[in-house]
Amino acid sequence: MAGTTLDVEAQQRRLEIIEEVNSMQTTWKAGINPRFDGASKEFVKRQLGSFEDKDHSRFDLLPKIEHKVDLGAIPTAFDWRQTAGTMCPSVNVIRDQSNCGSCWAFGAAESATDRLCIQTNGGKQFMIGAADILSCCSSCGSGCNGGYPSQAWHWLTTTGAVTGGNYQDYSWCWAYPYPTCEHHNNKTTYVQCSSLPSYPTPTCKKACDTQTTYKTAYSSDKHTFSSSYGVPQNVSQIQTDLMTFGPQEVSFSVYEDFETYTSGIYVHKTGQYLGGHAVKFMGWGVGSASEGNQPYWIVANSWNNDWGENGYFRILRGVNECGIEGSVVAGKV
Repeated sequence: MAGTTLDVEAQQRRLEIIEEVNSMQTTWKAGINPRFDGASKEFVKRQLGSFEDKDHSRFDLLPKIEHKVDLGAIPTAFDWRQTAGTMCPSVNVIRDQSNCGSCWAFGAAESATDRLCIQTNGGKQFMIGAADILSCCSSCGSGCNGGYPSQAWHWLTTTGAVTGGNYQDYSWCWAYPYPTCEHHNNKTTYVQCSSLPSYPTPTCKKACDTQTTYKTAYSSDKHTFSSSYGVPQNVSQIQTDLMTFGPQEVSFSVYEDFETYTSGIYVHKTGQYLGGHAVKFMGWGVGSASEGNQPYWIVANSWNNDWGENGYFRILRGVNECGIEGSVVAGKV
């Protein structure tokens, strides 16, 4: 069990959902994730943090980009890990938001890191820090209590973010302040997630860590983008932008069954709405015969690499599943 206190009602509901999903013989498998085993619904909600922009008022603040689409140039499958994994090692990195609703900042930092490298052909190998975005972008939302991905990308163009790695990684300016935690198995490498407190938003300190070995000062380390934009809710537009400029930050609605995801092509089947979650689009593909040959997106999560498919999940492509195609944001160097 992930925590020290079992929420009996939440656990029973979890087991019911697992049984229901697996009885459907759908395109994905449900199971107990040790991160959520016995946890309350409130704890699960804390692992989210992307404010739902249902009227698109925040999303619409960004200009929309319209690409010239060549359908013949869009491959059946595409994955930045295979395309740029050697030139830009950051595309292979799964981060950990710990017990803080900072997914909106992580999605921005991760996709910005990848785009800096990809758009400069490997010239800019900087790890953009989620801590700086989380702590200093007051217009983005409420820090560890959630934020808007579109505002994070706007901030990357107006102010920029300094470098930063995972917890206690002092090779960059500002390491993420909260510990990596055990997510979904019985390893003892990290502390159990639900044993951690609900962390507050860190103070915007505007200085690199005192322990850092990084030689650039905070004031000289801001990395900015020349533009930020939203991508229309159109599969070929999203694909064209993704394979041309790099991974994108996306948001989607999370329901109770998502916390039971273990593998396969996710499609919402049952359970109550829990909140919004921001993640990173990495590519796309088509499922196996056992998965109904369904088209999917490849998505990087920020719940460590022992969750889902080694930190990733796949979700149905082409039908705006859980709203995931309706709020794609990104930028150009």
